[in-house]
Amino acid sequence: MSTIQNLHSFSSFADASMGDDLLLAGTEDYIHIRIQKRNSRKALTTVQGIANDYTKNKPAKAFQKKFACNGTVIEHPEYGEVIQLQGDHRKNIYYASSS
Repeated sequence: MSTIQNLHSFSSFADASMGDDLLLAGTEDYIHIRIQKRNSRKALTTVQGIANDYTKNKPAKAFQKKFACNGTVIEHPEYGEVIQLQGDHRKNIYYASSS
């Protein structure tokens, strides 16, 4: 008879939860580009994580002009100031910020 060894149990979320301290908006080195689905084909693109040293109105206005959409800067209680754009502009913002 062969024996079955129980290897160490593996938790796929263990590493993700380590160091999960909530930092204030703008203190991380990442800019988060997210989409929020509204109804049917409508969507909102949110850009969060721009440092507090910069005003969010100028990039929001530039995004509106370049992507031909409407947008605004909102104050989120947890994330700080967040840029919201109408439509799905994840790829556009990614390519605009990388160049």
